[in-house]
Amino acid sequence: MPADSRIILSASDLGVSVPGRQLVDALNVSFTRGEFVAVLGRNGAGKTLSLSTLAGLRAPNQGQVSLDGNNIAELKRQDIAKRLAFLPQSVDDIFPSTVLDTAMIGRHPHIGRLRWESADDKSITHDALKAMDVDMLAARDILTLSGGERRRVAVAQILAQEPEIYLLDEPTNHLDPQHQLDVLNVFRRAADDGACVIASLHDVNLAVRYADRCLLLYGDGRWELGTCDDILTESRLTALFGTAMEAIKWRDSRIFVPVKD
Repeated sequence: MPADSRIILSASDLGVSVPGRQLVDALNVSFTRGEFVAVLGRNGAGKTLSLSTLAGLRAPNQGQVSLDGNNIAELKRQDIAKRLAFLPQSVDDIFPSTVLDTAMIGRHPHIGRLRWESADDKSITHDALKAMDVDMLAARDILTLSGGERRRVAVAQILAQEPEIYLLDEPTNHLDPQHQLDVLNVFRRAADDGACVIASLHDVNLAVRYADRCLLLYGDGRWELGTCDDILTESRLTALFGTAMEAIKWRDSRIFVPVKD
């Protein structure tokens, strides 16, 4: 199989900026089926805006995002949503709704305007809730959940969407250590099964454990991309996070810890 036949999402000379500041400059990257890519950088480095841009939810200030070779800006949102799911950092619930109905929103790209949810749609949604260990809360009002429970419902919603590409903005937000691992295990398996997973993470050690490649965003236009083994070094992470980082051998891998100068 030619190497480029597995490319599903790509960025060409992509620029991401805010007024008075270029966050990402001339990003050229291809993401493939079957891989987990972690996006790392300090607060304000452009991780959220970059993921939103890759999802086609905001226009780049330069360059283009392509979904299977097609300019994502020219595609219909429903067609994009059938293939690509975006998990934001947080979700605000304004109106009461059951957990099941909230998670069922993930099925809407696959449901026609004149259709109700089918038995298959409900089954897929129940499976997604079960994968996130919130199936027992299906009848609960979404407004009564804790932050961690709500986060797992949000993850279940995009699992129910059954996309080929997952763009995850800090998927472990509000989660205790066990549920952090549960969530990332689900997406690691999804990548192993052929999905493309791109996730911003604050914990570099979770990136070491789960990702195949890492995209480092420095917040001043600079970026670097490579395999975790190659690109995650003490010097790079120290520059990336603005604090000294030290690698420690742990089992058959490494962990990184911040240290005082």
